[in-house]
Formats: sequence, C-alpha cells, structure tokens
Amino acid sequence: MIEKLRMTSPDLAEANIDKLAELFPTVVTETLDAEGNPQRAIDFDLLRQELTGRIVDGPQERYRLDWPGKRTAAFAANAPIAKTLRPVREESVDFDTTKNLFIEGDNLDALKLLQESYLGKVKVIYIDPPYNTGSDRFVYEDDFAEDAEAFLFRSGQVNEDGERITANSDTSGRFHSDWLSMMYPRLKLAWNLLTPDGAVFISIGDAESAALKLLLDEVFGSKNFVATVIWQKVYSPMNSATQFASVHDYIHVYARNAATWTSNLLPRTEEQNAAYKNPDGDPRGRWKAADATAAAGHATPSQFYELSTPTGNVFTPPPGRAWLYTEPRYRQMIADNRVWFGSDGQGRPAIKRFLTEVKQGRVAQTFWPYDEVGHSQDAKKELLARVQFSNGDTVFDTPKPTMLIRRILALATEPNSDDIVMDFFAGSGTTADAVIQQNAEDGGSRRFILVQLHDHGDGRKRGIPEVARERVRKAGQSISDAAGLHVSTLDVGFRSLHITTTNMVDVRRSPDVLEQSELNLYQGSVKPDRSSEDLLFQVLLDWGLELSLPIVRELVDNRELYSVDDGALIACFAESVSPEAIRAIAERSPLRAVFRDDAFESDAARINAEQIFREVSPSTEVRTI
Repeated sequence: MIEKLRMTSPDLAEANIDKLAELFPTVVTETLDAEGNPQRAIDFDLLRQELTGRIVDGPQERYRLDWPGKRTAAFAANAPIAKTLRPVREESVDFDTTKNLFIEGDNLDALKLLQESYLGKVKVIYIDPPYNTGSDRFVYEDDFAEDAEAFLFRSGQVNEDGERITANSDTSGRFHSDWLSMMYPRLKLAWNLLTPDGAVFISIGDAESAALKLLLDEVFGSKNFVATVIWQKVYSPMNSATQFASVHDYIHVYARNAATWTSNLLPRTEEQNAAYKNPDGDPRGRWKAADATAAAGHATPSQFYELSTPTGNVFTPPPGRAWLYTEPRYRQMIADNRVWFGSDGQGRPAIKRFLTEVKQGRVAQTFWPYDEVGHSQDAKKELLARVQFSNGDTVFDTPKPTMLIRRILALATEPNSDDIVMDFFAGSGTTADAVIQQNAEDGGSRRFILVQLHDHGDGRKRGIPEVARERVRKAGQSISDAAGLHVSTLDVGFRSLHITTTNMVDVRRSPDVLEQSELNLYQGSVKPDRSSEDLLFQVLLDWGLELSLPIVRELVDNRELYSVDDGALIACFAESVSPEAIRAIAERSPLRAVFRDDAFESDAARINAEQIFREVSPSTEVRTI
C-alpha cells in the first residue's frame, strides 16, 4: 500500500521517546491526549530511578542554569510545526545550479524544518544574535498560532501602523529570561545539525556573555567548551564614556566533540618569518637561534656538564637550568652544524631552529586584534560598498567585518570539502559574503545556509532580508569579476526560500460541522495557490533530502515531473497521473517516487500503480502527498 508522507517538521519529542525506549523500555507508558486517543509518554519517576543507584524521592538542588520560562522554551524546541519552505526563483541567483540557501522566516521554524535534511551535516555555525542591550531591534518571541503581522505587533516590533519600533526594554522584569528562552530552543536544534567534527562560534556582548556561556554549557556540555575569543571591535575608543569605554566583543566557541576537535593553523606572519636569518650561509636555509638550556626541575644528571666551543671556551648551564640535550647528543648536533657559537665561535651555545622545520603556521590565540580581523567601521564600509541605502533605509548598527568571519572559516573549515557554513541570525549577509571571498581566495567549495527573520519594511525602506539578498548578489558579482576566469566554478548563487504554512489543505473537519454542500471543497489535498515546485521542496524536507540538490524538470506523457539528484527522487504532482507516466517513471528505477494522493482516479488506479512499481522497480520507495 502506498503510504502518505508526513508533510510536517519532525516530532523531536517522539524521536527522543524512541531513543529512551531502546535504553529503558520500562519507562515508556501510555496516556490519553486531549481527544481521548492513546499516546506514548515517559514516566519520569521511573526514568530518574533508572539513572541513579539510590532511591529517588522528590526534586533535589543541583548546579544548573534556570529561569522563568525554561520548560516552555524546551517544549518549543521539540514541538512539530505544519510549515514548509517555498522556493522563490525571482529572488534567487543561479537557482538550478547553486548549493547555497537563503531562508527567509523565523529561525526557530527554519531549524526545525532542516532537522532531517541537514542532521549532522553542518561543519560550522556562526551566529551574531541580538546582544540584549535594552535597545535590540528584534525580540524573537515564539508563538505558532499567529501570522507574521500579528507576531510582530504582539512582540513589540511594530506599532499599530506597521512601523518598526524598538523592543526589549531593559526595564522588563523578564529581560534576561526572555532572551534565554529565545536562545535555548534554537541552540538545542542547532546542536543536532553539527557534524561530528563541527563547531559553533557565537558573537556576544557583555550583557549576556556570562548567561550565554552557562546556556552553552548546558546545551552542548561544558566538556565541549573550546575557548572564548576577545575581538577588538573598536579602533578609536569613545572618550565620552563615563566608566569604561567598550572596545571588544566575545566569541564563545564550542565543538561538537572538543576532545577530538582541532583548529587549523593560521598562516605565519612576516614578522615571525623575519626572525629567521642565515648568517653562516647554511645550505638548509634560514634559521633562528634558540635557547640551548631548559629548566632544571625535571633534568637528569646527564644534562649537567661542561660544554666547550670550537675556540676552547667552556660553558656550564646557568643556575636553575640544565642543557637541553645530553653531551653525546650535543656532540652529534655540533658535528651537524646545528649549534651556533656566535659569529666569532666563542659565544654561549644556541640551537639552530630552521624555518623549514618549524610548524608551518601558528595556533590561533584568544585575542583577535582589529588589525588582523577588522573592526566595526570596516564592517559598515563593506556593507555600504555592497548595498546602496536610500534615506529611508536603516543602515545596520552592528555588522561584522568579513575578515572576522573569514578567520573562523580558516580555523574551522577546509577548502575543498563542501563544508556547510550556517548563520541563522544572518542580518546583512556578512557570512555569505565571507564564504564567497574565502572560496575565491583558496579555490574552496564551502556552502552557506543563511536564515533571516521575515521583514517587509514599511514602504519607505526595504526589509532586512531584501538588503541581505542584495548584498550577497553584489558580493558574488564583485568577487567573480575581481577574481577572473580561473574561478569560473565559484558558486556565487543561492536558492531563496520562504518559510510559510504547509502546502496541504487542512481537511480535518468533524462530521457534525461538515455540511453536504461543502464536500466538494475538501476533495483536493493541496492548496490552490501552491505550485509543483512548492510541493517538491516540502517533499525534500519530509524525506530528509538536502535542499540544494540539482533538480531537472521535464515532461513525460504530457505530465511535468522533477528528477532530483539524477534519480534520487522523481516527483510528479500532476492532478491526474496515467499508467504510462507511472511506468515511464518506474523504468528509471528511482530510489524514491512521489505523487499527489488525489491524482489517482480510484483505489484501483492506486493499486495498479503499486503493481507497476512492484514489477518494474521493486526497490523504489513510493509515497503520496
């Protein structure tokens, strides 16, 4: 029997119950839902008992981060949503070939929708969330029962006239709690998307740095903390400050598995290399004199002796020091011209460290000065160079310089690995700009997924997603032009996708409210304003396929069909499907095939389709929507 696809985001609570059932089958029980139907549930008293070696009797105090609304926030992370992603070709660049995504909509919805398609596939997540300074432009309050306009009005982002206003006043008693409740479910979902060797980098200011660190410890595990980087964001401190002039932000870094995660080396600086010279013309090249002694604390008796220079001078280690090597080893090194006694041959011995033998790179430090990664003014100049702002437009207050993001890419990604870089607080699109720049420089194939909150503007100014898309388009064009023909394979496009309600009609009506005259209104399962391509992307989500896979459109028996990734999926959403079209699809032996449920004229037609696939391509997984 052909089964129907779910067509909603995954129910993560049900998935978690499955995992617990495998480990502790006795803790799974049944309850009744609001409609009186039985459903699985977890007996938490039994679960607590399974996880301790003594009797559990009530709640106990323990070390943890807590705030009002935490339970609701945790529930929000697991609750499924009946939403989808609709492709918008006219906003996209190179729609048919690009592997990059730009998603417009609430990032909590986006993270839920991407759970199956990108589970364990994102190498790096960089986000620059609202800093919660009391004047942040956005407060992400999560309510799944509202449309976007009602949500913006309720959350204080717009007034009655639809004009955007400042929200999240620090006079609110829930100032910190609201912010933590906003971040908690998003971080939980983001964690699922990271590759085993992935990492997350989060920019934050002083107001919530400590709280964010504790939250990350809880969600990612304190053992996966890597570092907190200090970014020097200001090159000219404000003298008007009455207490301290703020010149830095933080970047908290957590790895999926810090025990095995390693960062790449940064290129050596000219200053580092300048210290290496070759005064004696050694054929092995430039070298630098290094100390020939070590602390005496762990030295052996064989490291204390008199060492003579070629001219007869005798040296012993200074007080508290020992020779770095034993005497026989030093004699070998002297014979190999690896010990330097000064230009006159009479100086205290030093070890020659050759440039070709030292680590060809430098380990990143936790202080990133602006002369290495840029500052806030650089970021604004970059944005203004990409996007033309009118008088009515709002120029972003806190964009990040692309050099800062490129430092992260250099440390945490590889050029030719198709690494996915995600930013779900995309703002002006800096992350996409940085990814394209980095790929152009090193010939890389990194991909990006950007998510930005839906925002239409107010008629006098453009919304943030529109500005960000323009920046990414201009960045791609500018970088391609500057790089020339040798980067003809550079991916500067993106598929623009909008989060919207499900493509499927809600036909659930109880018999007592359904009238005979209304029956014809509920025959179709697809909303009338949705295209076949809309349906395709919802199917990709439901089947857990990447949204950047190549798509080919063609006609078979006068029916439009889509072939995804050379037969990984063939979809036909024609309102009626013929046996000839079904057989033509089956003969291609796709891994998956999907049709509209109402495309079959009768149960007999549906059974006939099943039989065709059973005979021609029995391995094909066939579903309907």
